[in-house]
Amino acid sequence: MSPAAMPSSGHQGSSAPHLVFVPSAGMGHLLPFTRFITAIADMGVDISVVTALPTVSEAEAEHFAGLFAAFPAIRRIDFNLLPFDASAFADTEPFFLRWESLRRSAHLLGPLIASAAPRASAIITDVTLASEVIPVAKNELKLPCHVLFTSGATVLAFLAYFPVYLDGANADHLVGDVDVPGVRHLPLDYCPRVLRNPDGLFTKQFIVNGREIAKADGILINTFDALEPEALTALRGGKVVPGFPPVFAVGPLKSTPTAARSDKADSPIAWLGEQPARSVVYVAFGNCNAAALKQIREISAGLEASGCRFLWVVKTTILDREDTAELRDVLGDGFLGRVQGRGLVTKEWVDQEAVLKHPAVGLFLSHAGWGSVTEAAAYGVPMLAWPTLGDHKIIATVIRSGGFGAWMEHWSWQEEEEEEGSVVSGAEIGEKVKEVMGDEAVSASAAKMREEATKAVAPGGSSYRSMHEFLAMLS
Repeated sequence: MSPAAMPSSGHQGSSAPHLVFVPSAGMGHLLPFTRFITAIADMGVDISVVTALPTVSEAEAEHFAGLFAAFPAIRRIDFNLLPFDASAFADTEPFFLRWESLRRSAHLLGPLIASAAPRASAIITDVTLASEVIPVAKNELKLPCHVLFTSGATVLAFLAYFPVYLDGANADHLVGDVDVPGVRHLPLDYCPRVLRNPDGLFTKQFIVNGREIAKADGILINTFDALEPEALTALRGGKVVPGFPPVFAVGPLKSTPTAARSDKADSPIAWLGEQPARSVVYVAFGNCNAAALKQIREISAGLEASGCRFLWVVKTTILDREDTAELRDVLGDGFLGRVQGRGLVTKEWVDQEAVLKHPAVGLFLSHAGWGSVTEAAAYGVPMLAWPTLGDHKIIATVIRSGGFGAWMEHWSWQEEEEEEGSVVSGAEIGEKVKEVMGDEAVSASAAKMREEATKAVAPGGSSYRSMHEFLAMLS
């Protein structure tokens, strides 16, 4: 939602609210915060952003730097984390460890925020820190606390209901099939695999955050009513959890050029400009996912066999760790030569939003991360979902129910299943790519979703109204 679409007259002057944002780690969590902040930055809202130090990655450091450079009026509150010994959490995902480090230092936020000037009006926290920040805000600082939820309403409903599910049907804290009231039935295989370990760090974080989130003063989500009608209705109507806080669907939130490393996007965008409309398959699996070499080779075979033009962002390492592998070694001898002209492969950072809004793109082969889904919906790009981890399978149900994409449920990843037979063949990938690229019904549904997204953020639209309702709460 662009700031220009929002009148600011009701929030000007000395009575302007002062919001303190407490983001978490990971670009998938940081990007929604930045997009929401930039959406309200020119609306008379005073903003401070808590910046955890040291930052977890170069990408995050650059992102923060870009935000503060573009919006010099935004205050930065440095939050120096306490030392954290992660040796007790062997084989735990890096992000889960970072979230735990943040959580264990959260008690330091009270004095930091209390010393901010002017006095804070409210705190907006990432959901991964909810169980720690909400008590600090409400009990110590006597401030309202809202949660900016970084996935969709369907995943929010699952999170909010999960503690109820455990307390009732499954008090031993072992996850099985989950029927989220008013939303949908989620088979065991759809739920994050990491929750199958009741003693795991993430499982414990997930449960305590799910319990505490019901005590928030409001929940902000980067979604819109037409994208997740059942989940939003169930959450707002108290079907998922009675007495649940107000839910504000304020998406799709869009980036600003200052929030992206757009200088590295010139080559792919220029290449797209040379391709026919809706002819290119965009292939990308997010910032935190890296496929095994064997699967990468099958993806290359599938894209070659499909006969379609494609732009493929290859990732062989997780996070933003240095990737020294040569593309020719990763993709095999001769591949780049055989697809020259109709395929562009890169390991560099790509401005995904610029790619998805380009008229040459006709399909998005994606891991189904929430940011990717909202961007595809906003620009009317059909999706072929290949969930990799976490909440991606739950999100894939949104793509399927919305009709703007396909989900091959039996496609998995070797690292996830730990089975040799889990590698998806190039032949199957190629056939499915061709099929979805040619599916006129999916394309029509994607175009309709784009229209709904545009209406949602326009004056009088559902997300426009939700944004104003939220800001009115702060006055």
